[in-house]
This record gives sequence, C-alpha cells and structure tokens, in this order.
Amino acid sequence: MGAHHHHSTGRTLIVALIITFCFALVEAIGGWLANSLALLGDAGHMLTDASALGLAAFAAWLAQRPPSSLHSYGLVRAEVLAAIFNSLFMIIIVVGIVLTAIERLQQPSEVNSITVMVIAFIGLLINLAVAWVLHRGEQTLNTRAAMLHVMGDLLGSAAALVAGIVIYFTDWYSIDPILSLLICTLIFWSSLRLLREAIHVIMEGVPQHLELPDVGRAMAAVDGVDSVHDLHIWTVSSGTIALSAHVVVDDINHWQQTLAQLQQLLHARFHIGHTTIQPEPASYILQQDLPRQAPLQAHHSHPNE
Repeated sequence: MGAHHHHSTGRTLIVALIITFCFALVEAIGGWLANSLALLGDAGHMLTDASALGLAAFAAWLAQRPPSSLHSYGLVRAEVLAAIFNSLFMIIIVVGIVLTAIERLQQPSEVNSITVMVIAFIGLLINLAVAWVLHRGEQTLNTRAAMLHVMGDLLGSAAALVAGIVIYFTDWYSIDPILSLLICTLIFWSSLRLLREAIHVIMEGVPQHLELPDVGRAMAAVDGVDSVHDLHIWTVSSGTIALSAHVVVDDINHWQQTLAQLQQLLHARFHIGHTTIQPEPASYILQQDLPRQAPLQAHHSHPNE
C-alpha cells in the first residue's frame, strides 16, 4: 500500500504542478505583451503556488525511498515537513496580501474591471481543474497543504470576479481589498489548523481520531490479557499509524493466540497496522517495582467492549 500510495500522490501533484505552471507562463507572457502589472503580479502568485506544488511533489518522491540503516522508516516524514513548510509559506503570503489590502483601503486605486473579470474567470477555471485533480488523489497532509495554495488562488479568483463585476457597475474600488481580507481570514485559519496537525505528527502525538485509553481498554478486554501499560500510539506518515505496548498476560504459553487476537483487533477496529507488543507474565510484574505508565484494564461491566 505504502509505495503505491506515495507514487499516486506524487503523480497527482505533478499533474497539478504542470497545469499551474503552464497557466502562470501564459499569464506572464500575456501581461508582458499587454504591459499589465496586474497580470504580471498574478502570474508571480501562480508561480509561488507552482513552487509549493513542486515541493509537495518532491516530498512525495522522497517518501518512496526505501528504509535504510540511517532512516529505519524511510523518508515518509518528508511529506509532513513539506506540509509544515507550505503552511508557513501560505501564512506569509496571506500576511503580504493583508498588508497590501490595508494600503488599498487607505488609498483606493483605479482597477480595470474588464481585464480583472476576464483573467479572474480564466484563473477560476484553471484552479477548479487543479483542485479537482488534487481532490481525486490521496488525501495526505502534503496534498492538503498543496490544496491550501490552490484554494487560496481559487477563492482569490472568485473574489476578483465578484470585485470586477461590482467595480464595473458601481466604480466602488474598495470592494477588491475588502474581499481579499475576508478570504485571507479563511485561508489563515485553515493554514493554522493544518500546521497544528502537522506539528502534532512531528511531535508523535496520538492521532486525533483515537483516544489512547479507549485503545488500551479494548486491548485489555482480549482473552488472556490482564492489563496494558506503556502504551504509545503515533502517526508515522499519512495513513500509517504505529503502536507499541507492554501487555500483561495470564499465561505466557498462550501468547501466540493472544497476539493474533490483539493484532486483529487493532487493525479492524482502530486501523493500526504497525504494532510492537511485548508480553509480560503477571507473575513477573508482581516481582518488579518499576516506574511505568498506569496500567489500563478492561471495563468489567463490558467484558466484550
């Protein structure tokens, strides 16, 4: 699953990169021929998105590298690092747009509404195509970070189209920076949420859709298991969750059957496929006085939970 997953992600990002880069070139050539700073500026913005998609595609390629003696998990975390970088990059872009919008509010400048509407409409179609390509691919932290850039352009094109229409009929130039500020607010919060999630992965936090005590009690409810301690759950990369635990068992001679039940439970109920589980006889635990995580036991009122 892993190699195919990362290969598919990389291919999706490359397609999105090609579409974005080609439109940026067309826009840059059109801006140069028309001597339009607005078009050249928008082309520059599209090129920054293309670079973000390029980084995401490179990270997806790195994630395909096999494990080594130096990186025993391979380089799958490259996707998470790319997500962090792209989220921070998007926040910087948003800050720049906000500062420009504030200046425009203080000193409104004339806008060619016809040019804005035409370019905005073409950009809207292009970004819809790129968003569709990314949405059909694997939803990793990496592709979601790339999607943030595309959604920023998509919302920007929609806002520019609305602004162009309003300016054409009313000559109210302030609508352009006002809509930019509203969109920047949405993108800023989305970027922060993704950044927080990516940092949570780097810090090896428990996946947000799982509750560590619930997993521990479910494991303790398996026949032959007395309790579970030193339980750790973390995300290796998008779609890959790892678990390690010490399991206190009643009879070590039945460990193979107990281990099979635990692995089946973790895979079927919690979608955890990478496990390291150490058995400990109950008699051994009683003889030890070691500091460890408080043991998790099954609820007696729900033995089959």
